[in-house]
Amino acid sequence: MTILPFAIVDVFASKPLSGNPLAVVMDADELADTQLQAIAHEFNQSETTFVMRPRQAGARRRLRSFTASGAEVAGAGHNALGAWWWLVNSGHETAGHLRQELGGRLLDLDVTRIGNALEVRMRQAAPIAGAELPAGELAPALGIGADRLDGGNAQVISTGTPHLLIAARDRQAVDAAEPNAGDLAAKLARCGGQGAYLYAVEGTGRAYARFFNPTVGLFEDPATGSAAGPLAWLLSRGQRGRATVLVEQGHALGRPSTIAVDVDGDTVTLVGSAVISAEGALHIDDSEERA
Repeated sequence: MTILPFAIVDVFASKPLSGNPLAVVMDADELADTQLQAIAHEFNQSETTFVMRPRQAGARRRLRSFTASGAEVAGAGHNALGAWWWLVNSGHETAGHLRQELGGRLLDLDVTRIGNALEVRMRQAAPIAGAELPAGELAPALGIGADRLDGGNAQVISTGTPHLLIAARDRQAVDAAEPNAGDLAAKLARCGGQGAYLYAVEGTGRAYARFFNPTVGLFEDPATGSAAGPLAWLLSRGQRGRATVLVEQGHALGRPSTIAVDVDGDTVTLVGSAVISAEGALHIDDSEERA
């Protein structure tokens, strides 16, 4: 029997049982993909992150993340930020400048101790703008009237994972959405988006959003760093100097979160912290297939 330590951390939260919960499993190098998927299904969180030895020179750790449905995701969002927060908080790593291997990329991050708290600043990949769709075409799949969207085109933007960003007229329109998962998945497949980020701008540097990702079996996510990064870049495009964008998310799920993103040109940095809600040991049958 192999015993692996795990934790459940609430990311983008200041107290347990808020923000976006993430399961983190240490020392997962010898597990087969089928075991990683089974463990993620067991935890039944939006994502479970497995910490492994790096394969690329210069990286401290390699991270792999799976949804509860078994889909592997490689965006640098709450799945990575929460894992690094826990690694430093638990003493597996020390605060400072670090580098992670995630989805075949090497990404820099900094973990800083501020009083008794830890702040993680994590670089995402350089933004890539992708396909566009007329916003009105998405209204039926989102379950709202076309007049509640902000017009123009929705656009796929990636800072590691491509997400479709769709502007709504106001917070009330975002809250009114009742997506049809099948229809929305078809629209996302058409434009090459993984998830849909429905948002409303609420003043300079602020937005309110909900995230739907039926392509990986995730109907709604309470806090999505891999989508907040592209949105912050889109809202800051054309500005001079560094800008900070705050995105509220998770209210519809009763897990309110605030995601901070710093943007300086094409440099997108996700900023946040986490809290521990549970820790324990995972028991793995050694007779199971190994990697």
